[in-house]
Amino acid sequence: MRKITILLVDDEKIILKTISKYLRGEGYDVSTAENGDRAIVKLNQQHFDLVVTDLMMEGLDGIQVLKQAKKNDPMLPVIILTGYGDMVTAIDALRLGADDYLLKPCGNEELLFRVSSCLDKYELKKKIKLYEDILPICAVCKKIRDDTGKGPGEGEWMSVEAYINNKTGVRFSHGYCKECGKEFLDSIRSAKGK
Repeated sequence: MRKITILLVDDEKIILKTISKYLRGEGYDVSTAENGDRAIVKLNQQHFDLVVTDLMMEGLDGIQVLKQAKKNDPMLPVIILTGYGDMVTAIDALRLGADDYLLKPCGNEELLFRVSSCLDKYELKKKIKLYEDILPICAVCKKIRDDTGKGPGEGEWMSVEAYINNKTGVRFSHGYCKECGKEFLDSIRSAKGK
């Protein structure tokens, strides 16, 4: 099974070292970045399951890391690390899509709880997105249910041709493929022979 990958961003080396060591000990694959610039490079080079970033850093700050992470994957969970004096900015980060925040210094149990909680929500969001993208087709008549603009399961059932025409404007002409044409002609010949 693939290890969960976490990008940890902080300009304080001691925090990078202690948090990354703890999370690795808990079984996570942790990549570190010592500033926002390095974090954005890493975000653009590989996939992460979670980003934990300091809010206040020289150069690109945690808000910019948050924005890039959400630009790459709107569902990617981001936890903001902040000091007591940065609470207003932490609240702004939540408004911009951060999934949680932690006050520094944070205890290991609290960190693990928040990481686990964000990862659970991320997995749930991915499952919901997967199910939303599944197109319901009747197993018997092969009609498609179009739930666009309606609640799940409340859409109208329609033929494949009608569905595609509604979505794309493409119209169909009907004919026979080689195999079905042969089968059709064989059925006519056998009906005449009876």
